[in-house]
Amino acid sequence: LTNWITQKQYERVSIKSNEVELAHLYYLPKAHKPGTPLRPIISGLKHPTKKISKFLDELLRPLFNKMASNTTVTCGTEVIKQLHEWSKRNIRQETLICTMDVMDLYTIIPQTEIRGGAMGSLLTLTIANCYMYFYERDIVKQVNNSNGFYLRYIDDIFIIINWPIPHLSKQINRWNELDLNIKLKAQVGHSTNFLDLYIENKNGELFTKVYHKPSYEPYYLPFNSVHPIHMKVNIPYAMLIRAIKYCSTFETYLNEREKLRMTLLLNKYPGEFIEKQIRRVFQKHNLIEPLSTSNYKTSREKLIYLDKKEKIPIDYGKTMFIHFTYCLNMKTFPAKFHALWDKYFIESPINEIKPVLGTRNVKNLQQQLIRNK
Repeated sequence: LTNWITQKQYERVSIKSNEVELAHLYYLPKAHKPGTPLRPIISGLKHPTKKISKFLDELLRPLFNKMASNTTVTCGTEVIKQLHEWSKRNIRQETLICTMDVMDLYTIIPQTEIRGGAMGSLLTLTIANCYMYFYERDIVKQVNNSNGFYLRYIDDIFIIINWPIPHLSKQINRWNELDLNIKLKAQVGHSTNFLDLYIENKNGELFTKVYHKPSYEPYYLPFNSVHPIHMKVNIPYAMLIRAIKYCSTFETYLNEREKLRMTLLLNKYPGEFIEKQIRRVFQKHNLIEPLSTSNYKTSREKLIYLDKKEKIPIDYGKTMFIHFTYCLNMKTFPAKFHALWDKYFIESPINEIKPVLGTRNVKNLQQQLIRNK
C-alpha cells in the first residue's frame, strides 16, 4: 500500500479489532405519510468500513458540491432566495409548480456487484447525489431552455415552469424512462410543499410561508433543560429570521411569529427573553423601524439577500480546544477561565495559543439507562 496511500491516510482508515462492531438495523416511522411506512437505517458507528466511508466522502463531497451548486439546495432559505429572483421575471397566472420524489433512492443506486447503499453511511449520501446529478442533467437543460426553474434536495425535486399541464405530464413520463432504476412520483398544480416551505402561485404572484408537517409538534429545547444558554438564545433568533424570509406577506409573518411565541412559552421560555431575541434580530440586521404592511417587503428582501459571513479558517496549530461537561453551576466558568488565562499568560509565549471552550451535554435519562452490549 505504500505506493498508493500515505502513512497518515493509512492511520485514518485502519481499524482496530477491539473497537469494531457489526452494524445493526433499525427503523424510523414516517409519521407524516399515509400508513406510517418505515425507513430502514443501518447504524454502523463502529462498523469496519466506517472510517474508509468517511475518508471517501470527504474526497468526493467537495467535488460534487462544486459541480452541482446550481441545481442543489440544502435548506429552504436557499430555495427562497433563488425562487424570489426567478419569479420577478418569469411567473405568470398559468405557471405550474411541480414536485417529484425519487422513490427509494438509496436502495436503487447501481454499484458493481452490489445494488443500493446503506442508509446511515456517510458515503451513501454523496454517491446518491452524484448518481442523481448525472441523471438530472437532461431534465435541467430542458427546464432551463424553457426559462423554468429547477432545484433538488437529495431525492426531492422542485420545478416551476410555464408549460401546459398535458405537456408537463408527458415530459414527466419521459423522464421516468431515462433510467430504469429511477421512478419519479410527481405532484403538479399551483401550490406545493417543498422542504419546510409552502409555495403557491396566486394569480401570477408568488406566495410563500413556513410549512409544518401534519406530524409537527410544538416542541423546542425546553428553557429549563441543562444546556448552555447560547443554544436557547439561538432558537427564537433563528426561527424569527426564518419566518421573515419565508412569509411573503406581512399577515402570514404575524401568524407565524405568534405561533412561534406560543410554542416558546409552552417550552418555558420567559416572555421578556423572547422579546429580547426579537429585538436582537432587528438590531443585528439594521431593521430600524418595526415591521408593518408598508415596509415589510423591503425589510424582507434585505434579509433574503443578506450575504453569508465567510467562515474564518481555524489555525489548529495556534488553537487549543477544551471541552467540559455543562451543568447549571458552570454558567460562569468560560468567563472566569478566560479572565484567569489573560491574567497569568498575558506576557507568556503560550498566550499566542487561543483557547476555545466547548461543552458536552449531560447524559439524558435514556443515555443513563441504556448501554451497548
